[in-house]
Amino acid sequence: METGRRVLLHVGTPKTGTSYLQDVLFHNRESLAGQGVHYFADRFDAHFLAALDLMDLPWGGIEEEATGAWDTLAEQVRSVENGTVIISHEILASASWQQAKHALDSLGGDSEIHIMLSARDLARQIPAEWQENVKHRSVVTYAEFLEEIRDPAREGRIGSWFWGVQELPDILDRWTQGIAPERVHLITVPPPGSSSSLLWERFSTAFGLDDLTIDFDGIDRGNPSLGVPEAALLREVNLAVVPVLEPADYRPFVREFLAHRTLAKRRDSARLALSPSILPWVESLSESWVKALSGRGYDVVGGLEELLVPADLADKPFIDPDTISSREVLDAGVATIDALLQEAIRLRKSEARLEDEVGELRAELEHTRSLVPKQRAREGLERRWWGRAVLKVYRLVRR
Repeated sequence: METGRRVLLHVGTPKTGTSYLQDVLFHNRESLAGQGVHYFADRFDAHFLAALDLMDLPWGGIEEEATGAWDTLAEQVRSVENGTVIISHEILASASWQQAKHALDSLGGDSEIHIMLSARDLARQIPAEWQENVKHRSVVTYAEFLEEIRDPAREGRIGSWFWGVQELPDILDRWTQGIAPERVHLITVPPPGSSSSLLWERFSTAFGLDDLTIDFDGIDRGNPSLGVPEAALLREVNLAVVPVLEPADYRPFVREFLAHRTLAKRRDSARLALSPSILPWVESLSESWVKALSGRGYDVVGGLEELLVPADLADKPFIDPDTISSREVLDAGVATIDALLQEAIRLRKSEARLEDEVGELRAELEHTRSLVPKQRAREGLERRWWGRAVLKVYRLVRR
């Protein structure tokens, strides 16, 4: 039987299957708790709010809901005497050294803390991060994005954020202060073409979930990606709507409905890839990371070689989202209009149904109101001896 408190602190990185892992943990949290594994979350984004609170990050107004969330989570962790606790959110990768220290200290000095980091090769991460920016209201072109992340000063908003959550050696330097290398677990995302279940198997091994009962029914597979024309269309949409649409409205209507539920369903489009112009630079940087990480003694679940740029990438065609043909973007636009029309029809039917229900409720309310005077008169009679006699005669007559 496990004794003591073990904390598995999963600190990133974005676009490495983290949404799927968190969905599994959230939907199984009660069952896992009965098996000695705790994932404290009263809502699906609880750990996201805790991360925002820890790092005091602005996030379109959502940060107002996050006040005190990290301290609450840390207190729940410290309340566990025996068992495993999992904390997981990818934006924790951007924490400063001081913020990481505060997080580690707050989880209890008697905790056995393990740092978990999931990672994917830069050849996939770079285009994925540009696309994720677009899904969060960005109007920056792909070329502008690539220029910003190559800026050595990294002073721009895009460059500082990108490297904060993607530079693997630096992330681990910030989060592994005082933690033995054998308690640092680096989980690599399998290369394209691997079994769809392989990444989960690696997560399961690293987090010690192999022998636990887990229900996968209704679990979303994660954050869907867009094809090149779909991403180009979404950026054009952003140019039009971002100046007039509040973030609270953008997320459900543009990001969730338009991007995730509509455009991401078009799976036949060309996928966004790394621009050939920066391929040598990415190859050199990736090799330096693998060399640095290989000597640290971390527990690697997968293989460090999977963090290198695939050898055949230079031979694959590259379609630039900044110069893609208007015909292809138009096709994505027509599909979007079709989806919007279908949604409008659904909402119109729903509105008509709700109007009918409101009408029925209003009629019932009016009927109830008409009964109130009669009920009051009856109650008044029942309080008097002669009234009760009158009611008795009335009931006999009604038979």
